[in-house]
Amino acid sequence: MMSQSMSLIAIVVRDYDEAIAFYTEKLGFELIDDTYQPEQDKRWVVVRPKGEGKTSLLLARAKNEHEAGYIGDQAGGRVFLFLETDDFWRDYALYQERGISFIRPPLEADYGTVAVFEDLYGNLWDLVEYSTPH
Repeated sequence: MMSQSMSLIAIVVRDYDEAIAFYTEKLGFELIDDTYQPEQDKRWVVVRPKGEGKTSLLLARAKNEHEAGYIGDQAGGRVFLFLETDDFWRDYALYQERGISFIRPPLEADYGTVAVFEDLYGNLWDLVEYSTPH
């Protein structure tokens, strides 16, 4: 029997420190790793939402103009990432207080409650509390 799971999702960022600040201070993620890799002159920076989830984001600084062109548009204008919460209204209010820009207001649907927000670069995220566990 095969067992697999997603562990890391790379997201292209302009600057390590501004991205760390956004994800830890605005979204409340944990900084899991920030290691300098001198052989490649880059950092291995990993953040993860607090909780029991195991999927983390690798904050990958764009190394050239081609990669920089994807900052903020990793999914071609579609929602890129889905942040599941156990209390939608708590996190929605907290994120608003912290200046997170919601571009679609909360919607209560059969599957749960959801709103779309932008990260610091413009990538779209769903903040979602599902009606049934996923």
